[in-house]
Amino acid sequence: MQIEHSVALVTGANRGIGRAFVEELLQRGARRVYAAARDVDTLGAVAHLDRDRVRPLHLDVRDPAAARTAAAQARDVTLLINNAAVLSLGSLVDVAVDEVRRNMETNFFGMLHVTNAFVPQLEASRGAVVNMLTLVALASMPGLAAYNASKAAALSLTQSFRADLGKRGIAVHAVFPGAVDTDMIRDFDMPKSTVLDVARATLSAVEAGEEDIFPDPMSRQIYSSWRDDHKAVERLFATM
Repeated sequence: MQIEHSVALVTGANRGIGRAFVEELLQRGARRVYAAARDVDTLGAVAHLDRDRVRPLHLDVRDPAAARTAAAQARDVTLLINNAAVLSLGSLVDVAVDEVRRNMETNFFGMLHVTNAFVPQLEASRGAVVNMLTLVALASMPGLAAYNASKAAALSLTQSFRADLGKRGIAVHAVFPGAVDTDMIRDFDMPKSTVLDVARATLSAVEAGEEDIFPDPMSRQIYSSWRDDHKAVERLFATM
């Protein structure tokens, strides 16, 4: 898929990787970018990037009715980037069940609701879906237990969509970033990639037709180790 002249929708576009996607889509010549967030008032700075091409859009991904409304308002979308996510800290013996549910509602069901809502226009345009996952979808870190589980479920969902939507001419990409410099992991003391680097690498890989995308040095290194010995990576992550 070519980014130039595409019409993209980015969920969670008000900050972090979502905002970086909007910037990079504009840089690469996207015809229009729908910048979506639960609170549309947080999208002012993103809309200011290009008043002609950026369209702020209210979208609470947890609400299937809101997803259908957004799809009705953005009928020309050819590229859907499912980026919205939440992260709760704590092990499964510590974190509240409500927090586990909140992660699943956003990171799994949100992806399900939004993707299903946009299937008609993506099929008509033979477009693409980009699902932002994480390395911990492959191997869990105990301190991110709810997040791990929701993203692992989202990986399975992505693979199911890839099989189903491929028959409709829709490409489905899974992205597995490592540590990225966002508010979500601001307090984690480790080397981090920039949000723009991740957005750029992801869009380049989408244009190249890569299904599974490892957009930063950490993700590529860990994936190589995981392919060689996934149990070794599981044990490594268990110590973090």
